[in-house]
Amino acid sequence: MRLRTSLVAVGLAAAITLTGCAAGNSGGNDKPEAGASLTIAKPDGPITTEGNNPWVGDSSALKLGYANAIYEPLGIVNLADPSSDVVPWLASDITWAADYTSVQLTAREGVKWNDGEDFTADDIAFTFNLIKDNAALDTKALGITDVTTDGDVVTLTFTNPMFVKQDKVLHTLIVPEHIWKDVDDPTTFSDDDAVGTGPYTLTSFSSQSVELSARDDYWGGELAVPTLYYVSYADNTALTTAMANGDADWAQAWISNVDSAFLDKDKEHNVYWPAAGLAVDTMFVNTTTKPFNDVAFRKAVNMVIDRAKHQEIAREGGVPELTSVTGLAPGAGDAFVAPEFEGQEYEVDVDGAKQVLTDAGYTWDGDKLVDPSGEPVTFTLSVPQGWNDYVTGISLIADSVKELGVEAAVDTPDADTWWAAKGEGDFQAILHWTDDAATPYDLYSDQMDGRFLKPIGEAADFNFGRFDNADATAALAEYASTTDEAARTAALDKIEKIFVDQVPAMPIGTRPSIAEFNTRNYVGWPSEDDPYVPADPTKPWSVLILTKLQPAS
Repeated sequence: MRLRTSLVAVGLAAAITLTGCAAGNSGGNDKPEAGASLTIAKPDGPITTEGNNPWVGDSSALKLGYANAIYEPLGIVNLADPSSDVVPWLASDITWAADYTSVQLTAREGVKWNDGEDFTADDIAFTFNLIKDNAALDTKALGITDVTTDGDVVTLTFTNPMFVKQDKVLHTLIVPEHIWKDVDDPTTFSDDDAVGTGPYTLTSFSSQSVELSARDDYWGGELAVPTLYYVSYADNTALTTAMANGDADWAQAWISNVDSAFLDKDKEHNVYWPAAGLAVDTMFVNTTTKPFNDVAFRKAVNMVIDRAKHQEIAREGGVPELTSVTGLAPGAGDAFVAPEFEGQEYEVDVDGAKQVLTDAGYTWDGDKLVDPSGEPVTFTLSVPQGWNDYVTGISLIADSVKELGVEAAVDTPDADTWWAAKGEGDFQAILHWTDDAATPYDLYSDQMDGRFLKPIGEAADFNFGRFDNADATAALAEYASTTDEAARTAALDKIEKIFVDQVPAMPIGTRPSIAEFNTRNYVGWPSEDDPYVPADPTKPWSVLILTKLQPAS
C-alpha cells in the first residue's frame, strides 16, 4: 500500500472573526463561549527555560507542543488511517520518484512568515540542507544526499528509498532561511523570535503557561480560536483535574479511570479518543539465552498471554484490544494483514501451548516446567518502577505463564538502570513499544531487523532481543526498497509469516495516539467517526486540527 497525495490543494475551514478571550472554561457551562481561548495541557511540571527550536527535543516548544502551531510541515500523513491521501501543506504538490529515492516539493504560493517575509522554495531547501549538513539534526535518519531548487520546486534526494519514511520527510517542520542562515549552532539556538509560517505567534512565556495568538494574515484563512494557552501541570493527577473541571480543553495524556475521572464529568462534551495507529506495546525477549532462545518456548508463552485482560486491566479498557496474530493493530493495520492470517486472532490456549512444549521435549516435575536439559524454567520480567500500566502488564504475564508451570519474577528497577540494560541486552523479558508510522515497516523492523543487531553489551537502538534471521532482514529491506507493488506485498507477507512462526517478540497491546478534548466551545475535532488525523496536540499534524475547528453552535 502506498501513501497517496491529493491532487486538490487543501481547503482550510474559514472561520468567523472572533473577539475576546478566556484563560479557561467552566465544565458546567453548556453554552458555547464566543471567542473562547483553548488551553492545551501537558503533565510535565514547570518549564523553566524558554526554547523555541523545533529540532531540540527538550525545548519548551516541543515539550509542550506549541512548536506545531508556529512552524508547519510540508504535508500531513494521517497515521490513524495510513491509506488516506496525504494533505499538501507548505508543499502544494508532492511528487515522489518511482523508487522513492527523491521527491519534488512545490512551495505553496501566498505564504508569509510571521515577520512579514515571503515564504519560498529557498526556505524548504535551506531547511533540508541544514539537516544534511548537521548530523545531529537528522534524528529521523533521512540520509539526504542532495537538495536542488528550480523555481518554486525543491528536489530532495536520499541515500535510500523513503517509501517507509514518507511521513518523516513530510512532517519535517520548515524554518526561515533569513533567520537561521546566521545561526552558528542550530542544535543550541534558542530561537527566541519563533518566526514561523503557522497560524499562531508566540505572545508570552512563563514557567506555567505559554500564550499564542492567532495571526490575521495566515495563508490558510481566519482562525476560529483566537488564543491558545499551553499549560504544564505538575503531574497527570493535576492535569486530569484541570480537564475534568474545564480549566484545560485538550491534552495528550494517560488518564487513569478515564470514564469516571473525565468523561462522566460532562458526558455531552468531554471526549476521549485513542486513535490506534500501527504502534504496539510488545514484550521483547532475549533470544540469545535461555529460556527464550527456544522458539517452542516463545510460541508457548505467546499462546497463553491474555491480551483481553491486558486491555481491560493494565490499560483500564482505554485502548483497543490487540487481536490479530500478526501484531497489527485493528483499524490502521487491517489493510496490511496477509491473506494467510486474515481472521486469525490471538486467543489463550493453555492446552495447545503445553502440547507445543511437550513436542519440543519439555516435561513437568509436579506442576513445574522442566526444559529438555532437565532444568526448571524460570525468567524475569522487567520494566521501570512507576510505569504503572507496564508494571501491571508484566504482572499479568507472570500470572499467565504460571499456567505452564513457569515461575516469572517481576523486577522494577529505576528507569536509568532499566534503559541501559534494555539497550545492552542485559535482560530476559521487558515491555517496550514500537514506533508508529504510515506502514508496518517500523512495527516489524523494530522487533526483528538485523540492521539493529549489536553484540550483547553494546547498546542497540531496537531489536533489543537480538533476533537474528537473515530472511526477515532481507524481506524488510525488500519491503523498504522495491518499486514494485506486488514485490512489496510479497515481502510483507513473508515478514508476517516469519513474525508469526518464529515469535521474535510478543505484541501485548495497542499503543494508540491518546487524546482528550471537549466540544463545549469548538467542534471539528478528529474522532472515531471522522479520523482525519490522530487528535494528539503535540504532533506536526495538530495544525490541521487548529484550522478545522469551528465555533460550536
